[in-house]
Amino acid sequence: MLNLYFNDETETIDKGNEKKISDLLIYAAEAEGLSGEAEISITFMTDAEIQEINEQYRGINKPTDVISFALEELTEDEIVIVVEEGMPKVLGDILISVETARRQAHDYGHDFDREIGFLALHGLLHLLGYDHQTPEEETEMFGRQKEILESFGLRR
Repeated sequence: MLNLYFNDETETIDKGNEKKISDLLIYAAEAEGLSGEAEISITFMTDAEIQEINEQYRGINKPTDVISFALEELTEDEIVIVVEEGMPKVLGDILISVETARRQAHDYGHDFDREIGFLALHGLLHLLGYDHQTPEEETEMFGRQKEILESFGLRR
């Protein structure tokens, strides 16, 4: 079972948005074969807030739409986190800029629910180990996103 914890720093996301995202991510986790108890936090923020994080962690001084921090992804000098039996596996954090999501929904010609769902799914796939650093990885990840969104019924 996937447990999601929402934090809306913008105070603009309603319970209906959270429910749709929750349903999509639980569906995606099942489609990806995620088993056992797992946790993810999802934070909705402004462009200014996500820009600070983007600069601090990625060295890019501009807002972005979504950033994921996978807790199981090791960097230099980190130690492996061992999950005790019976405890949920904490996959990580997904940060979404609501302002960018609204702009992109308008630019791409679909509704906000589709865009915010796409961004949350994109973040989840990163937490599950997908990436898009190479053309091959991008094809795999974006293809999987499309499959999940379409089978879930969240189309453009």
